Amino acid sequence: MSLQKKSKITISEILSKKKNKEKITMLTSYDYCLSRICNETDLDMVLIGDSAATVMMGYNSTRKIGMAEMLTFCKGVVNAITRQVVVADMPFGSYQMGKSISIKNALKFLRCGCDAVKLEGGLEIVNIIKNLTDLGIPVMGHIGLKPQTTPLHHGYISQGKTAEDALKLLNEAKVLEEAGVFSIVLEKVTSEVASVITQSVNVPTIGIGCGPHVDGQVLVTHDMLGLYRDFEPKFVKRYLNLSEQIFNAIKAYETEVKSGKFPQEEHMYHMTEEEFAKLEIMLKRA
Repeated sequence: MSLQKKSKITISEILSKKKNKEKITMLTSYDYCLSRICNETDLDMVLIGDSAATVMMGYNSTRKIGMAEMLTFCKGVVNAITRQVVVADMPFGSYQMGKSISIKNALKFLRCGCDAVKLEGGLEIVNIIKNLTDLGIPVMGHIGLKPQTTPLHHGYISQGKTAEDALKLLNEAKVLEEAGVFSIVLEKVTSEVASVITQSVNVPTIGIGCGPHVDGQVLVTHDMLGLYRDFEPKFVKRYLNLSEQIFNAIKAYETEVKSGKFPQEEHMYHMTEEEFAKLEIMLKRA
């Protein structure tokens, strides 16, 4: 990994990538260790997703994570990231209750060091998004499958399968653009509809499970590294199988400790012979 310092990416640069037809890359991160690795890459954005609810906390829904937990994850990430745009998911219940609460909570993320916030929803929260962007708070939109609320009505199914649904999604994307979002996540939207939306708005679209005809891609890092195995969506490509490698490493450690193979000489610290001799004399006198 290169340790060469790179300049901080700005939101204006993210916007310009769409104009220049440059693909945008984004991954989730929830801690300092993984974020340090991300920081040495050419990723464009890092998302502190409310997927931390399932991946990091073991909850069965993203609705169960709150502000305090999200802010804790944010602290680890922002302490590591100096290059990418850092976006934080506003968790369920942190913005739906009105203007003042949504502003207060969004500002907590910015004060923590995040560059932008992401809100799930379309027409139902457009006024809340507009209130935030009017104050200069950068907002990323999120439509299609919305894990915070969609499963309550439809389950985790793909979106935009009918012409009617496609038009609704397109309208939501345009409304979000008018409200001032700097980009829009499209989750589990059919490839055809994702393409239409991407061509119809001037802000970048970031797809997850939407095919290639969007301006950028995002994946949950623990999914693409093969760390999180409880849920394996079709749209995830596993670039590694770290869960198996970690399991094998732990078993090897367990075996070596029990057999006495670990630790060995190179893992030890020693007193000088002189100091050890003094200790033996002191012990005899005790």
